[in-house]
Amino acid sequence: MKAFVAGATGQTGRRIVQELVHRNIAVCALVRDAEAAKGILPTEVSLVQGDVLHPGTWSSALAECNVLLCATGAKPGFDPTAPYRVDYEGTKNLVNAAKAANIQHFVLVSSLCVSRLFHPLNLFFLILLWKQWAENYLRQSDLTYTIVRPGGLRNDDRDEELVISSADTLFEGSISRTKVAQTCVEALFEPKFKNETIELVGKPTATVSGA
Repeated sequence: MKAFVAGATGQTGRRIVQELVHRNIAVCALVRDAEAAKGILPTEVSLVQGDVLHPGTWSSALAECNVLLCATGAKPGFDPTAPYRVDYEGTKNLVNAAKAANIQHFVLVSSLCVSRLFHPLNLFFLILLWKQWAENYLRQSDLTYTIVRPGGLRNDDRDEELVISSADTLFEGSISRTKVAQTCVEALFEPKFKNETIELVGKPTATVSGA
């Protein structure tokens, strides 16, 4: 197995890369700045410098992989087009290229509450709406997929149990990025996560529910 990771230097993406390396899975990391990525990602990871909005910069590298994990996301800022371009158009480009490359499994990191149009996060240039559209595009692609919707993302690794539930059943809570990364990689091996949308939060004491 060789994994292509988009958004590899982001806070969640870098943890996905680390988890893949921990499991001895070869990684090709799509990064905006290769020099900066060298100081962030493990040395055994191969780097391809490019942009999800420009498939020509990375499609040949994707063709050498058989699974794809997408942890991209628009950065907070004042560009009203950023969520549309990154979270929707960028993901569409990845989906289209994955189909052309016969990718076996596409794992997409989305967000809790994408189905709630009037959620406060949509005040930030409809970011949840564009994530929802990206999810729908992936579902309709005929690719094998797993959509992972985490709650509020934390960088700490406090002791907590993982709650996994089906789509549109969890609407609040937070989770460590490390557990999100572990779940994304586990989805590549767990049959029950194939062609499913799962939601994740962490709790100090929790009972794991079926996805």
